[in-house]
Amino acid sequence: MAADLLHKLTQETTPQQLAWFLSFFFFLSLFSVYCYSLFTARAAAAAGNKNQQRPPPSPPALPIIGHLHLVGSLPHVSLRGLARKHGPDVMLLRLGAVPTLVVSSPRAAEAVLRTHDHVFASRPRSVVADIIMYGSSDVAFAPYGEYWRQARKLVTTHLLSVKKVQSFRATAAEEVSMVMVEIREAAAKGSTLDMSDLLNTFANDMACRIVSGKFFRKEGRSKIFQDLINENSRLLGGFNVEEYFPALGRVGLLGRAICAKAERARNRWADLLDKVIDDHLSKEKSTSDMKDGDFVDILLSIQQEYDLTREHMKALLTDVFFGAIDTSSQVLEYTLVELVKRPQVIRKLQSEVRKIVPKGQEIVGEIHLNNMTYLRAVIKESLRLHPVALLLAPHLAMDDCDIDGCMVSAGTRVIINAWAIGRDYNSWEDAEEFIPERFIADGSAVHVNFKGNDFQFLPFGSGRRICPGINLGIANIELMLANLMYHFDWELPHGVENKDIDMTEVFGVTVRRKEKLLLVPKSCV
Repeated sequence: MAADLLHKLTQETTPQQLAWFLSFFFFLSLFSVYCYSLFTARAAAAAGNKNQQRPPPSPPALPIIGHLHLVGSLPHVSLRGLARKHGPDVMLLRLGAVPTLVVSSPRAAEAVLRTHDHVFASRPRSVVADIIMYGSSDVAFAPYGEYWRQARKLVTTHLLSVKKVQSFRATAAEEVSMVMVEIREAAAKGSTLDMSDLLNTFANDMACRIVSGKFFRKEGRSKIFQDLINENSRLLGGFNVEEYFPALGRVGLLGRAICAKAERARNRWADLLDKVIDDHLSKEKSTSDMKDGDFVDILLSIQQEYDLTREHMKALLTDVFFGAIDTSSQVLEYTLVELVKRPQVIRKLQSEVRKIVPKGQEIVGEIHLNNMTYLRAVIKESLRLHPVALLLAPHLAMDDCDIDGCMVSAGTRVIINAWAIGRDYNSWEDAEEFIPERFIADGSAVHVNFKGNDFQFLPFGSGRRICPGINLGIANIELMLANLMYHFDWELPHGVENKDIDMTEVFGVTVRRKEKLLLVPKSCV
Protein backbone atom coordinates (compact mmCIF):
# COMPACT_ATOMS: atom_id res chain seq x y z
CA MET A 1 0.00 0.00 0.00
CA ALA A 2 2.84 2.38 0.84
CA ALA A 3 4.59 1.39 -2.37
CA ASP A 4 1.44 2.21 -4.33
CA LEU A 5 1.39 5.67 -2.79
CA LEU A 6 5.02 6.41 -3.69
CA HIS A 7 4.52 5.06 -7.22
CA LYS A 8 1.53 7.33 -7.82
CA LEU A 9 3.35 10.35 -6.49
CA THR A 10 6.44 9.83 -8.66
CA GLN A 11 4.40 9.08 -11.79
CA GLU A 12 1.71 11.74 -11.46
CA THR A 13 3.41 14.87 -10.05
CA THR A 14 5.88 17.43 -11.42
CA PRO A 15 9.33 17.82 -9.76
CA GLN A 16 8.13 21.04 -8.11
CA GLN A 17 5.02 19.36 -6.73
CA LEU A 18 7.11 16.40 -5.54
CA ALA A 19 9.59 18.68 -3.73
CA TRP A 20 6.70 20.51 -2.10
CA PHE A 21 5.13 17.22 -1.09
CA LEU A 22 8.34 15.84 0.45
CA SER A 23 8.66 18.95 2.59
CA PHE A 24 5.02 18.70 3.52
CA PHE A 25 5.49 14.98 4.21
CA PHE A 26 8.36 15.70 6.67
CA PHE A 27 6.37 18.21 8.70
CA LEU A 28 3.25 16.06 8.53
CA SER A 29 5.29 13.13 9.88
CA LEU A 30 6.26 15.14 12.93
CA PHE A 31 2.71 16.38 13.34
CA SER A 32 1.37 12.82 12.95
CA VAL A 33 3.66 11.47 15.67
CA TYR A 34 2.57 14.30 17.95
CA CYS A 35 -1.12 13.74 17.23
CA TYR A 36 -0.85 10.00 17.67
CA SER A 37 0.92 10.45 21.01
CA LEU A 38 -1.72 12.95 22.06
CA PHE A 39 -4.50 10.60 20.92
CA THR A 40 -2.99 7.72 22.89
CA ALA A 41 -2.58 9.86 25.99
CA ARG A 42 -6.15 11.13 25.79
CA ALA A 43 -7.47 7.64 25.21
CA ALA A 44 -5.59 6.37 28.24
CA ALA A 45 -6.91 9.25 30.32
CA ALA A 46 -10.42 8.64 29.07
CA ALA A 47 -10.16 5.02 30.09
CA GLY A 48 -10.03 6.09 33.73
CA ASN A 49 -13.02 8.39 33.35
CA LYS A 50 -15.48 6.22 31.42
CA ASN A 51 -16.07 3.15 33.54
CA GLN A 52 -12.65 1.74 32.81
CA GLN A 53 -13.29 1.90 29.03
CA ARG A 54 -10.15 1.50 27.01
CA PRO A 55 -9.23 2.02 23.35
CA PRO A 56 -9.31 -1.16 21.23
CA PRO A 57 -5.99 -3.03 20.92
CA SER A 58 -3.79 -1.88 18.08
CA PRO A 59 -0.51 -3.03 16.48
CA PRO A 60 2.45 -0.62 16.22
CA ALA A 61 1.97 2.01 13.51
CA LEU A 62 4.21 4.00 11.19
CA PRO A 63 4.08 7.79 10.86
CA ILE A 64 1.71 9.11 8.19
CA ILE A 65 0.57 5.80 6.71
CA GLY A 66 -0.27 4.21 10.07
CA HIS A 67 -1.07 0.56 9.38
CA LEU A 68 -1.65 0.78 5.62
CA HIS A 69 1.54 -1.16 4.96
CA LEU A 70 0.05 -4.14 6.85
CA VAL A 71 -2.93 -4.42 4.49
CA GLY A 72 -1.87 -6.67 1.62
CA SER A 73 -3.41 -7.55 -1.73
CA LEU A 74 -5.88 -9.85 0.06
CA PRO A 75 -7.05 -7.64 2.96
CA HIS A 76 -9.43 -10.23 4.44
CA VAL A 77 -6.49 -12.58 4.96
CA SER A 78 -4.02 -10.02 6.30
CA LEU A 79 -6.64 -8.49 8.62
CA ARG A 80 -7.44 -11.93 10.08
CA GLY A 81 -3.74 -12.50 10.70
CA LEU A 82 -3.41 -9.14 12.47
CA ALA A 83 -6.54 -9.79 14.52
CA ARG A 84 -5.20 -13.10 15.78
CA LYS A 85 -2.15 -11.28 17.15
CA HIS A 86 -3.65 -8.02 18.36
CA GLY A 87 -7.44 -8.24 18.72
CA PRO A 88 -9.43 -11.40 18.03
CA ASP A 89 -12.73 -9.54 18.60
CA VAL A 90 -11.97 -5.92 17.75
CA MET A 91 -8.78 -4.17 16.66
CA LEU A 92 -8.12 -0.51 15.91
CA LEU A 93 -6.04 0.36 12.85
CA ARG A 94 -4.99 3.78 11.62
CA LEU A 95 -5.19 3.64 7.82
CA GLY A 96 -3.57 6.87 6.76
CA ALA A 97 -5.59 9.54 8.54
CA VAL A 98 -8.62 7.30 9.09
CA PRO A 99 -9.20 5.38 12.38
CA THR A 100 -10.62 1.98 11.42
CA LEU A 101 -12.11 -0.66 13.72
CA VAL A 102 -11.74 -4.23 12.42
CA VAL A 103 -14.38 -6.67 13.73
CA SER A 104 -13.41 -10.35 13.53
CA SER A 105 -15.71 -12.28 15.90
CA PRO A 106 -19.45 -13.05 16.00
CA ARG A 107 -19.79 -11.41 19.43
CA ALA A 108 -18.31 -8.11 18.28
CA ALA A 109 -20.26 -8.28 15.00
CA GLU A 110 -23.51 -8.64 16.97
CA ALA A 111 -22.57 -5.59 19.05
CA VAL A 112 -22.06 -3.50 15.91
CA LEU A 113 -24.90 -4.85 13.76
CA ARG A 114 -27.60 -5.45 16.39
CA THR A 115 -26.95 -3.96 19.83
CA HIS A 116 -25.62 -0.64 18.50
CA ASP A 117 -26.99 -0.84 14.96
CA HIS A 118 -28.41 2.69 15.27
CA VAL A 119 -24.90 4.03 15.94
CA PHE A 120 -23.17 2.21 13.08
CA ALA A 121 -25.88 2.42 10.39
CA SER A 122 -24.10 5.02 8.26
CA ARG A 123 -21.39 4.74 5.62
CA PRO A 124 -18.10 6.65 5.49
CA ARG A 125 -17.74 9.05 2.59
CA SER A 126 -16.17 7.45 -0.47
CA VAL A 127 -14.74 9.53 -3.30
CA VAL A 128 -15.27 6.70 -5.75
CA ALA A 129 -18.85 5.95 -4.63
CA ASP A 130 -19.69 9.68 -4.79
CA ILE A 131 -18.62 9.75 -8.43
CA ILE A 132 -20.03 6.43 -9.68
CA MET A 133 -23.26 6.62 -7.66
CA TYR A 134 -24.03 10.32 -8.19
CA GLY A 135 -23.20 11.51 -4.71
CA SER A 136 -23.73 8.04 -3.19
CA SER A 137 -27.45 8.27 -3.99
CA ASP A 138 -27.86 4.48 -4.24
CA VAL A 139 -28.81 2.19 -1.34
CA ALA A 140 -25.50 0.44 -0.65
CA PHE A 141 -23.27 3.51 -0.18
CA ALA A 142 -25.69 6.28 0.81
CA PRO A 143 -25.08 7.75 4.29
CA TYR A 144 -27.70 7.04 6.92
CA GLY A 145 -30.53 9.55 6.81
CA GLU A 146 -33.90 10.34 5.30
CA TYR A 147 -32.77 9.83 1.69
CA TRP A 148 -31.36 6.39 2.49
CA ARG A 149 -34.51 5.39 4.39
CA GLN A 150 -36.71 6.34 1.42
CA ALA A 151 -34.40 4.64 -1.09
CA ARG A 152 -34.33 1.47 1.02
CA LYS A 153 -38.13 1.54 1.31
CA LEU A 154 -38.43 1.96 -2.46
CA VAL A 155 -36.17 -1.01 -3.19
CA THR A 156 -37.68 -3.40 -0.64
CA THR A 157 -41.30 -2.42 -1.34
CA HIS A 158 -41.32 -2.05 -5.12
CA LEU A 159 -38.27 -3.80 -6.60
CA LEU A 160 -37.32 -6.71 -4.34
CA SER A 161 -40.48 -7.62 -2.47
CA VAL A 162 -41.36 -11.31 -2.11
CA LYS A 163 -44.21 -10.86 -4.59
CA LYS A 164 -41.90 -9.22 -7.14
CA VAL A 165 -39.25 -11.91 -6.77
CA GLN A 166 -41.88 -14.60 -7.33
CA SER A 167 -42.97 -12.85 -10.52
CA PHE A 168 -39.53 -13.57 -12.01
CA ARG A 169 -39.87 -17.37 -11.73
CA ALA A 170 -40.80 -17.87 -15.36
CA THR A 171 -37.98 -15.56 -16.50
CA ALA A 172 -35.45 -17.45 -14.39
CA ALA A 173 -36.67 -20.83 -15.68
CA GLU A 174 -36.36 -19.60 -19.26
CA GLU A 175 -32.82 -18.34 -18.72
CA VAL A 176 -31.80 -21.61 -17.03
CA SER A 177 -33.29 -23.59 -19.93
CA MET A 178 -31.13 -21.68 -22.41
CA VAL A 179 -28.02 -22.45 -20.36
CA MET A 180 -28.94 -26.14 -20.24
CA VAL A 181 -29.24 -26.20 -24.05
CA GLU A 182 -25.78 -24.65 -24.39
CA ILE A 183 -24.25 -27.16 -21.98
CA ARG A 184 -26.00 -30.07 -23.68
CA GLU A 185 -24.49 -29.07 -27.02
CA ALA A 186 -21.03 -29.00 -25.46
CA ALA A 187 -21.63 -32.38 -23.81
CA ALA A 188 -22.60 -33.92 -27.16
CA LYS A 189 -19.28 -32.76 -28.61
CA GLY A 190 -17.24 -33.69 -25.54
CA SER A 191 -16.13 -30.06 -25.30
CA THR A 192 -14.63 -28.24 -22.34
CA LEU A 193 -16.79 -25.38 -21.10
CA ASP A 194 -15.70 -22.09 -19.54
CA MET A 195 -18.17 -22.23 -16.64
CA SER A 196 -16.99 -18.88 -15.25
CA ASP A 197 -18.08 -17.15 -18.43
CA LEU A 198 -21.28 -19.18 -18.78
CA LEU A 199 -22.44 -18.49 -15.21
CA ASN A 200 -21.54 -14.81 -15.51
CA THR A 201 -23.54 -14.57 -18.74
CA PHE A 202 -26.53 -16.23 -17.05
CA ALA A 203 -26.42 -13.78 -14.13
CA ASN A 204 -25.93 -10.86 -16.53
CA ASP A 205 -28.86 -11.86 -18.76
CA MET A 206 -31.09 -12.44 -15.75
CA ALA A 207 -30.23 -9.00 -14.37
CA CYS A 208 -30.84 -7.34 -17.74
CA ARG A 209 -34.25 -8.94 -18.03
CA ILE A 210 -35.49 -8.02 -14.55
CA VAL A 211 -34.16 -4.49 -14.92
CA SER A 212 -35.21 -3.73 -18.49
CA GLY A 213 -37.32 -6.63 -19.75
CA LYS A 214 -34.76 -7.95 -22.23
CA PHE A 215 -31.14 -9.00 -22.54
CA PHE A 216 -28.55 -7.37 -24.75
CA ARG A 217 -26.35 -10.12 -26.20
CA LYS A 218 -27.24 -9.25 -29.79
CA GLU A 219 -26.76 -5.54 -29.18
CA GLY A 220 -23.29 -6.03 -27.71
CA ARG A 221 -24.25 -4.37 -24.43
CA SER A 222 -24.14 -7.55 -22.36
CA LYS A 223 -20.33 -7.77 -22.48
CA ILE A 224 -20.06 -4.09 -21.60
CA PHE A 225 -22.18 -4.66 -18.49
CA GLN A 226 -19.89 -7.49 -17.41
CA ASP A 227 -16.80 -5.33 -17.89
CA LEU A 228 -18.37 -2.50 -15.89
CA ILE A 229 -19.28 -4.84 -13.03
CA ASN A 230 -15.64 -5.94 -12.77
CA GLU A 231 -14.47 -2.32 -12.89
CA ASN A 232 -16.93 -1.31 -10.16
CA SER A 233 -15.70 -4.12 -7.94
CA ARG A 234 -12.09 -2.99 -8.29
CA LEU A 235 -12.82 0.70 -7.79
CA LEU A 236 -15.19 0.26 -4.84
CA GLY A 237 -13.02 -2.37 -3.15
CA GLY A 238 -12.43 -0.07 -0.21
CA PHE A 239 -8.62 0.11 -0.02
CA ASN A 240 -7.78 2.93 -2.41
CA VAL A 241 -4.95 4.98 -0.93
CA GLU A 242 -6.81 8.17 -1.85
CA GLU A 243 -9.63 7.34 0.59
CA TYR A 244 -7.23 7.49 3.54
CA PHE A 245 -5.52 10.82 2.84
CA PRO A 246 -8.44 13.25 2.34
CA ALA A 247 -6.32 16.33 3.12
CA LEU A 248 -3.82 15.50 0.38
CA GLY A 249 -6.66 14.69 -1.99
CA ARG A 250 -8.09 18.19 -1.48
CA VAL A 251 -4.82 19.85 -2.54
CA GLY A 252 -4.63 17.70 -5.67
CA LEU A 253 -1.65 15.53 -4.81
CA LEU A 254 -3.68 12.35 -4.71
CA GLY A 255 -6.86 11.13 -6.27
CA ARG A 256 -6.56 12.34 -9.86
CA ALA A 257 -6.02 8.84 -11.30
CA ILE A 258 -8.72 7.11 -9.25
CA CYS A 259 -11.20 9.93 -9.85
CA ALA A 260 -10.55 9.79 -13.59
CA LYS A 261 -11.19 6.01 -13.59
CA ALA A 262 -14.37 6.46 -11.56
CA GLU A 263 -15.63 9.17 -13.89
CA ARG A 264 -14.99 6.99 -16.93
CA ALA A 265 -16.89 4.13 -15.29
CA ARG A 266 -19.79 6.43 -14.38
CA ASN A 267 -19.96 7.80 -17.92
CA ARG A 268 -20.02 4.29 -19.40
CA TRP A 269 -22.78 3.29 -16.98
CA ALA A 270 -24.69 6.45 -17.82
CA ASP A 271 -24.45 5.80 -21.55
CA LEU A 272 -25.96 2.34 -21.14
CA LEU A 273 -28.61 3.21 -18.55
CA ASP A 274 -29.72 6.40 -20.31
CA LYS A 275 -30.46 4.33 -23.41
CA VAL A 276 -32.42 1.80 -21.35
CA ILE A 277 -34.48 4.54 -19.65
CA ASP A 278 -35.06 6.38 -22.95
CA ASP A 279 -36.25 3.13 -24.56
CA HIS A 280 -38.88 2.81 -21.83
CA LEU A 281 -39.95 6.45 -22.06
CA SER A 282 -40.54 6.06 -25.79
CA LYS A 283 -43.16 3.36 -25.19
CA GLU A 284 -46.58 4.37 -23.95
CA LYS A 285 -47.72 2.19 -21.04
CA SER A 286 -50.47 2.49 -18.47
CA THR A 287 -49.52 3.15 -14.86
CA SER A 288 -50.72 -0.32 -13.81
CA ASP A 289 -48.64 -1.98 -16.54
CA MET A 290 -45.57 -0.05 -15.42
CA LYS A 291 -46.01 -1.00 -11.77
CA ASP A 292 -46.16 -4.66 -12.79
CA GLY A 293 -43.29 -4.33 -15.28
CA ASP A 294 -39.52 -4.46 -15.05
CA PHE A 295 -37.44 -2.33 -12.67
CA VAL A 296 -37.13 0.63 -15.05
CA ASP A 297 -40.91 0.66 -15.55
CA ILE A 298 -41.42 0.63 -11.78
CA LEU A 299 -38.96 3.46 -11.13
CA LEU A 300 -40.61 5.60 -13.80
CA SER A 301 -44.07 4.87 -12.35
CA ILE A 302 -43.06 6.04 -8.85
CA GLN A 303 -40.66 8.80 -9.91
CA GLN A 304 -42.87 11.62 -8.64
CA GLU A 305 -43.92 9.77 -5.47
CA TYR A 306 -40.28 9.42 -4.39
CA ASP A 307 -39.02 12.62 -6.04
CA LEU A 308 -36.47 10.66 -8.10
CA THR A 309 -34.11 12.36 -10.53
CA ARG A 310 -32.64 10.47 -13.44
CA GLU A 311 -29.35 10.37 -11.54
CA HIS A 312 -31.10 8.70 -8.60
CA MET A 313 -32.57 6.08 -10.91
CA LYS A 314 -29.22 5.36 -12.55
CA ALA A 315 -27.56 4.98 -9.14
CA LEU A 316 -30.25 2.53 -7.97
CA LEU A 317 -30.07 0.53 -11.21
CA THR A 318 -26.28 0.35 -10.96
CA ASP A 319 -26.73 -1.14 -7.48
CA VAL A 320 -29.12 -3.78 -8.84
CA PHE A 321 -26.85 -4.76 -11.73
CA PHE A 322 -23.79 -4.93 -9.52
CA GLY A 323 -25.50 -6.97 -6.79
CA ALA A 324 -27.46 -9.31 -9.07
CA ILE A 325 -24.66 -10.17 -11.50
CA ASP A 326 -21.55 -10.39 -9.37
CA THR A 327 -23.21 -12.09 -6.41
CA SER A 328 -25.01 -14.92 -8.23
CA SER A 329 -22.22 -15.83 -10.62
CA GLN A 330 -19.49 -15.90 -7.97
CA VAL A 331 -21.53 -17.99 -5.50
CA LEU A 332 -22.37 -20.50 -8.24
CA GLU A 333 -18.77 -20.72 -9.41
CA TYR A 334 -17.31 -21.22 -5.92
CA THR A 335 -19.98 -23.83 -5.18
CA LEU A 336 -19.15 -25.77 -8.36
CA VAL A 337 -15.44 -25.62 -7.55
CA GLU A 338 -15.98 -27.04 -4.06
CA LEU A 339 -18.24 -29.79 -5.44
CA VAL A 340 -15.90 -30.85 -8.23
CA LYS A 341 -13.06 -31.09 -5.71
CA ARG A 342 -15.14 -33.51 -3.61
CA PRO A 343 -16.66 -36.40 -5.65
CA GLN A 344 -18.49 -37.83 -2.62
CA VAL A 345 -20.27 -34.53 -1.97
CA ILE A 346 -21.33 -33.95 -5.58
CA ARG A 347 -22.62 -37.53 -5.83
CA LYS A 348 -24.68 -37.04 -2.67
CA LEU A 349 -26.15 -33.81 -4.03
CA GLN A 350 -26.92 -35.32 -7.42
CA SER A 351 -28.59 -38.27 -5.71
CA GLU A 352 -30.91 -35.94 -3.78
CA VAL A 353 -31.82 -33.86 -6.83
CA ARG A 354 -32.42 -36.86 -9.11
CA LYS A 355 -34.45 -38.66 -6.47
CA ILE A 356 -36.81 -35.70 -6.03
CA VAL A 357 -37.15 -34.69 -9.69
CA PRO A 358 -38.94 -37.19 -11.98
CA LYS A 359 -36.78 -38.64 -14.74
CA GLY A 360 -37.07 -36.85 -18.06
CA GLN A 361 -38.04 -33.52 -16.54
CA GLU A 362 -37.07 -30.66 -18.85
CA ILE A 363 -36.37 -28.21 -16.04
CA VAL A 364 -36.11 -28.50 -12.27
CA GLY A 365 -38.74 -26.15 -10.88
CA GLU A 366 -39.46 -24.42 -7.58
CA ILE A 367 -41.87 -27.15 -6.52
CA HIS A 368 -38.91 -29.55 -6.51
CA LEU A 369 -36.51 -27.15 -4.79
CA ASN A 370 -38.66 -26.95 -1.65
CA ASN A 371 -37.61 -30.47 -0.62
CA MET A 372 -33.88 -30.21 -1.41
CA THR A 373 -32.36 -29.84 2.04
CA TYR A 374 -28.86 -30.96 1.04
CA LEU A 375 -28.77 -28.53 -1.89
CA ARG A 376 -29.51 -25.67 0.51
CA ALA A 377 -26.85 -26.98 2.88
CA VAL A 378 -24.29 -27.01 0.06
CA ILE A 379 -25.07 -23.39 -0.82
CA LYS A 380 -24.84 -22.33 2.84
CA GLU A 381 -21.48 -24.04 3.25
CA SER A 382 -20.22 -22.38 0.08
CA LEU A 383 -21.34 -18.98 1.41
CA ARG A 384 -19.66 -19.68 4.74
CA LEU A 385 -16.27 -20.33 3.17
CA HIS A 386 -16.69 -17.87 0.29
CA PRO A 387 -19.04 -15.06 1.42
CA VAL A 388 -20.37 -12.69 -1.21
CA ALA A 389 -18.53 -9.77 0.38
CA LEU A 390 -15.40 -10.90 2.24
CA LEU A 391 -15.37 -7.57 4.08
CA LEU A 392 -18.84 -6.12 4.54
CA ALA A 393 -19.25 -2.60 3.15
CA PRO A 394 -17.74 -0.27 5.80
CA HIS A 395 -19.90 1.21 8.53
CA LEU A 396 -19.34 4.58 10.23
CA ALA A 397 -19.68 5.31 13.93
CA MET A 398 -22.03 8.29 14.28
CA ASP A 399 -21.39 8.60 18.03
CA ASP A 400 -19.01 7.33 20.70
CA CYS A 401 -19.83 3.73 21.54
CA ASP A 402 -18.67 0.88 23.78
CA ILE A 403 -17.90 -2.30 21.87
CA ASP A 404 -16.69 -5.28 23.89
CA GLY A 405 -15.47 -2.99 26.67
CA CYS A 406 -13.56 -0.74 24.25
CA MET A 407 -14.39 2.87 23.44
CA VAL A 408 -14.98 3.46 19.73
CA SER A 409 -14.97 7.16 18.89
CA ALA A 410 -17.44 8.88 16.61
CA GLY A 411 -16.09 9.09 13.06
CA THR A 412 -14.39 5.70 13.23
CA ARG A 413 -14.73 3.53 10.15
CA VAL A 414 -15.80 -0.06 10.92
CA ILE A 415 -14.84 -3.06 8.80
CA ILE A 416 -16.48 -6.42 9.53
CA ASN A 417 -14.42 -9.35 8.28
CA ALA A 418 -17.23 -11.74 7.24
CA TRP A 419 -14.67 -14.12 5.73
CA ALA A 420 -12.78 -14.46 9.04
CA ILE A 421 -16.01 -14.82 11.04
CA GLY A 422 -17.18 -17.62 8.74
CA ARG A 423 -13.93 -19.48 9.45
CA ASP A 424 -13.82 -18.79 13.19
CA TYR A 425 -12.71 -21.95 15.01
CA ASN A 426 -14.68 -20.93 18.10
CA SER A 427 -17.92 -21.04 16.08
CA TRP A 428 -17.30 -23.77 13.51
CA GLU A 429 -15.92 -27.27 13.88
CA ASP A 430 -13.32 -28.02 11.17
CA ALA A 431 -13.75 -24.40 10.13
CA GLU A 432 -11.59 -24.58 6.99
CA GLU A 433 -13.27 -27.72 5.62
CA PHE A 434 -16.23 -27.88 3.20
CA ILE A 435 -18.81 -29.91 5.16
CA PRO A 436 -22.44 -29.23 4.10
CA GLU A 437 -23.67 -31.83 6.63
CA ARG A 438 -23.17 -29.27 9.42
CA PHE A 439 -26.34 -27.53 8.14
CA ILE A 440 -28.68 -30.56 8.05
CA ALA A 441 -30.25 -33.18 10.35
CA ASP A 442 -28.22 -33.33 13.57
CA GLY A 443 -25.50 -30.99 12.30
CA SER A 444 -24.13 -28.36 14.65
CA ALA A 445 -25.44 -25.51 12.47
CA VAL A 446 -28.77 -26.96 11.37
CA HIS A 447 -30.70 -23.87 12.53
CA VAL A 448 -28.19 -21.30 11.27
CA ASN A 449 -29.27 -19.20 8.28
CA PHE A 450 -28.08 -16.17 6.32
CA LYS A 451 -30.97 -13.81 7.21
CA GLY A 452 -28.80 -11.78 9.59
CA ASN A 453 -29.77 -13.28 12.95
CA ASP A 454 -26.81 -15.67 13.28
CA PHE A 455 -23.69 -13.59 13.67
CA GLN A 456 -21.26 -16.44 13.01
CA PHE A 457 -22.64 -16.48 9.45
CA LEU A 458 -22.91 -13.09 7.72
CA PRO A 459 -22.57 -13.53 3.94
CA PHE A 460 -25.19 -10.80 3.34
CA GLY A 461 -24.60 -8.68 6.44
CA SER A 462 -27.17 -7.89 9.13
CA GLY A 463 -29.15 -5.06 10.67
CA ARG A 464 -30.35 -1.98 8.83
CA ARG A 465 -27.72 -2.43 6.12
CA ILE A 466 -28.39 -6.10 5.32
CA CYS A 467 -28.43 -6.80 1.58
CA PRO A 468 -32.03 -6.31 0.34
CA GLY A 469 -31.57 -8.71 -2.59
CA ILE A 470 -31.08 -11.95 -0.63
CA ASN A 471 -34.31 -13.62 -1.77
CA LEU A 472 -33.76 -12.87 -5.46
CA GLY A 473 -30.12 -13.97 -5.42
CA ILE A 474 -30.66 -17.22 -3.53
CA ALA A 475 -33.67 -18.19 -5.67
CA ASN A 476 -31.60 -17.93 -8.86
CA ILE A 477 -28.64 -19.75 -7.32
CA GLU A 478 -30.78 -22.68 -6.11
CA LEU A 479 -32.54 -23.03 -9.47
CA MET A 480 -29.34 -23.03 -11.52
CA LEU A 481 -27.41 -25.37 -9.21
CA ALA A 482 -30.26 -27.90 -9.08
CA ASN A 483 -30.46 -28.02 -12.87
CA LEU A 484 -26.69 -28.36 -13.26
CA MET A 485 -26.78 -31.33 -10.87
CA TYR A 486 -29.88 -32.92 -12.41
CA HIS A 487 -28.93 -32.86 -16.08
CA PHE A 488 -25.16 -33.41 -16.02
CA ASP A 489 -22.20 -35.13 -14.47
CA TRP A 490 -19.05 -33.00 -14.29
CA GLU A 491 -15.39 -33.76 -14.89
CA LEU A 492 -12.18 -31.76 -14.96
CA PRO A 493 -10.41 -31.42 -18.34
CA HIS A 494 -8.07 -34.26 -19.29
CA GLY A 495 -4.84 -34.13 -17.31
CA VAL A 496 -6.21 -31.79 -14.61
CA GLU A 497 -6.58 -33.11 -11.07
CA ASN A 498 -8.35 -31.70 -8.02
CA LYS A 499 -5.08 -30.50 -6.56
CA ASP A 500 -4.43 -28.48 -9.72
CA ILE A 501 -7.46 -26.21 -9.24
CA ASP A 502 -6.14 -22.72 -8.57
CA MET A 503 -8.07 -20.95 -5.79
CA THR A 504 -6.12 -17.67 -6.06
CA GLU A 505 -8.48 -14.76 -5.44
CA VAL A 506 -8.82 -11.27 -6.89
CA PHE A 507 -10.04 -8.86 -4.22
CA GLY A 508 -12.77 -6.27 -4.72
CA VAL A 509 -16.15 -5.38 -3.23
CA THR A 510 -16.83 -9.04 -4.04
CA VAL A 511 -14.10 -11.59 -4.57
CA ARG A 512 -13.60 -13.77 -7.64
CA ARG A 513 -11.26 -16.53 -8.63
CA LYS A 514 -8.32 -15.39 -10.71
CA GLU A 515 -8.44 -18.42 -13.00
CA LYS A 516 -11.41 -19.51 -15.12
CA LEU A 517 -13.32 -22.65 -14.11
CA LEU A 518 -13.09 -25.12 -16.99
CA LEU A 519 -15.23 -28.28 -16.80
CA VAL A 520 -16.36 -31.09 -19.10
CA PRO A 521 -20.13 -31.82 -18.87
CA LYS A 522 -21.56 -35.32 -19.38
CA SER A 523 -25.29 -35.65 -20.09
CA CYS A 524 -26.94 -38.16 -17.77
CA VAL A 525 -30.74 -37.72 -18.14
